[in-house]
Amino acid sequence: MIRRSLLSCLLGLTLLFGAVPAIAQDAAEAPVRVALVTDLGTIVVETDPRAPQTSANFLRYVDQRRLDGLTFYRGMQLGPDAGLVQGGASGARSVVLPPVAHEPTSQTGLTHTDGALSMAQSEPGTATADFFIVVGNLTSLDAGKTTPDDPGFAVFGRVIEGMDVVRAMLAAPKSETEGDDYMRGQMLEPRVKIISARRVEVPAA
Repeated sequence: MIRRSLLSCLLGLTLLFGAVPAIAQDAAEAPVRVALVTDLGTIVVETDPRAPQTSANFLRYVDQRRLDGLTFYRGMQLGPDAGLVQGGASGARSVVLPPVAHEPTSQTGLTHTDGALSMAQSEPGTATADFFIVVGNLTSLDAGKTTPDDPGFAVFGRVIEGMDVVRAMLAAPKSETEGDDYMRGQMLEPRVKIISARRVEVPAA
């Protein structure tokens, strides 16, 4: 089943550091735009205040420049019109901050549709620096979609500009040997470097 295999792949990979207790987080109460400058082009994302703690967690990594020099390392294709690209620490323990509490889509009202920005995690409360961007419709990753008690993943924003860059990463060459089990064939080769991640001004309404 695609839903179960996708959930298993994401749950199995994303936290390579081990689970530690989540800490209280400051809340991000307004949308914030961030330009992720990569060596394939720039992706502009916007956080969503409906997921304030998850947004604040991402912005801490941005403001402390912990994403600079990291990579987008995974491209998971799920048919011609759907998939995801994943970036972040990928084992770089030195950049990782304590994990953020889980904000499920059943609480925030957000969903995993085209351009959604979401946190990778092994289980609720373990998300740290790794995040993914959705291509197409992957609402199977929302809370309660696989089973009634499925926590899903925490959407906290969306792509404003640069989905062409995201799709290029998804279509980019993958290693035939790198990655364990379910990850094999999904690891970007070469990885796409995040040159910088900086806040940018949100245009006035």
